[in-house]
Amino acid sequence: MTPTLRIDVIEEHFSEAAFLYSQWERALRGANSTLEETALVEERLLAHLDGLVLGGAPIAETMLGPALDGGEPEEVFCSVFASIAESPPAALEVVLALAPVAPPRVLASLRRALELSSRTGLDASLVPLLMAPEASVHALALEVHSFRGAVPRGVALELLDQADGRVVAAALRGLGSLERDTGHRELRRLLDDARPQVRLAAIESGLLSGVREAWDACRQEARGGGEGAASARVLQALCGDDEDVERLVALSANEVFRADTVWALGFTGRVAAVEACLELMGQDPSVARLAGEAFSAITGLMLTDTYVMAAEEGDSLPPLEEDDLDADLSFHEEDNLPVPDRAAVADWWLRARQEFSRSGRYLGGKPFSGAALLDALARGPMRRRHVHARELALRTQGLHDVQTRAFTARQSAELVGAQRVRERLSTRPLMRAFGG
Repeated sequence: MTPTLRIDVIEEHFSEAAFLYSQWERALRGANSTLEETALVEERLLAHLDGLVLGGAPIAETMLGPALDGGEPEEVFCSVFASIAESPPAALEVVLALAPVAPPRVLASLRRALELSSRTGLDASLVPLLMAPEASVHALALEVHSFRGAVPRGVALELLDQADGRVVAAALRGLGSLERDTGHRELRRLLDDARPQVRLAAIESGLLSGVREAWDACRQEARGGGEGAASARVLQALCGDDEDVERLVALSANEVFRADTVWALGFTGRVAAVEACLELMGQDPSVARLAGEAFSAITGLMLTDTYVMAAEEGDSLPPLEEDDLDADLSFHEEDNLPVPDRAAVADWWLRARQEFSRSGRYLGGKPFSGAALLDALARGPMRRRHVHARELALRTQGLHDVQTRAFTARQSAELVGAQRVRERLSTRPLMRAFGG
């Protein structure tokens, strides 16, 4: 029998779960969060979600309606997650029926609840959504299946001809590494697609599959200013050689592309990137923070104490006539990064430079290796782990793909599975492995 819980207790569980969910999602991309610290937030979140599940179907249904009618995204997530956890099939059908009519904000929370749910048989229940007439529902089902590692390959291949770019991109990402013949032919066609999201997804899938044309397309995309350019520059940083690092360094001189290019430079591991970032520390604080982060990621220097600028006290609001009313006041995770003291960092580099080979690649001050990559995934800042996981997947052609936005128990299990390649992961530039 389901225990009877007081409504005030349920409301407290709901309020706490919604707050902790927002904190957990923020921790997943935090500049100062680690996997271990994120797991502590997650433990508290799951305890309150369990409290909601104990309330049973009536409580779940009571929460779901108000949340969908105007609740915040975190409230929608908690309501859907609790509603489908241990409910009868009909309750799940009610939630899935929301997909075709839900506004984007609700749909995003619905997707996260489906991705993270441990409900038995959920993957099979999602398959009918792949047959729905709405493209947004197709994409939702593919994204959830991809996250859960349960994409029906035959159906996904058929969806590569869809008119909606989001569906095609989701299908490509869900398929992962593709076999030769049919798969590679489809990739070569989609690398020239006019839709940016499809082109980027084809590049990612092609690199995972070792297709040379995908690497050529990646370099081309990285040169431009399209919506896939920033992601292409990160892939160029992961896969490229010295020439690619030089291209990125040159691109960092462009103020329009500077921020995302500096982010990419931090994953090259090269001395040329270190020196470029040292120069960029002389820019405005927003650029200096990113340059310091990239410098630290490669060299291992911890930007604390004498290596960071002291926070200015007494900052005041500008006069009203000087205030930029159109400025973006939203919080950005890079705002949590310290502003490096360029002179102090330059002095450290002058002494440490001899320990770094210009032809080598480094991660956290150590020569790049499978061990260094897995250590960064296990203990590094959450904000950078998403890219490290992408490199692990690329270097293993999708065999080891750590889902860095999943609950930490799954992430830890996937990291344990990846330990088998710790000592034998290839460290040569990935571009050399791409065939014809």
